[in-house]
Amino acid sequence: MEFLRIGDKVINNKRIERVINKILKMREKGYSQSRVAREINVDRSFISRLESIGEIRKGNKIALVGFPVKNKEELITLGQEYGLEYIFILQEKERWNFIENRTGLELFNTIMEIMVKLKDFDLVIFLGSDMRLDLIDKLMDGKIVGIELGQSPLKEDKYVDPEVIKKLLVEFA
Repeated sequence: MEFLRIGDKVINNKRIERVINKILKMREKGYSQSRVAREINVDRSFISRLESIGEIRKGNKIALVGFPVKNKEELITLGQEYGLEYIFILQEKERWNFIENRTGLELFNTIMEIMVKLKDFDLVIFLGSDMRLDLIDKLMDGKIVGIELGQSPLKEDKYVDPEVIKKLLVEFA
């Protein structure tokens, strides 16, 4: 155990971490701040302040999806920095592995699962070919901002300017 001495108090750092994690898990499950405060035996304002400390952004639930993307890792890091709830970016080789490593039924079911997930988002930033953008726009009922990577079929990874993504995240967050 890790203890800290602050004046005449001895603080159990691990206990603080456990309680904070419990608070955040309860809030993530949808419990109100008041209910969590009662169960943990703290003031509701403590819960509010705790959330404010860790807040990355408020607002819309945003997903970032696209393929084939050359600077995949850079965009994933950017999405994580902005607290995006769902990021699914593939390079060309990964896209083909995604397709080839599944039976037709498995591929269909996986794509349907992804589409159902995306319906829960306020906004989907989609990176893809002209044909894919048209298709995803129709499927998502207009809750999409598309960044065209070129004409279909795309056969190689395309660079996506991270500044364009940042601008969208600031504008729609």
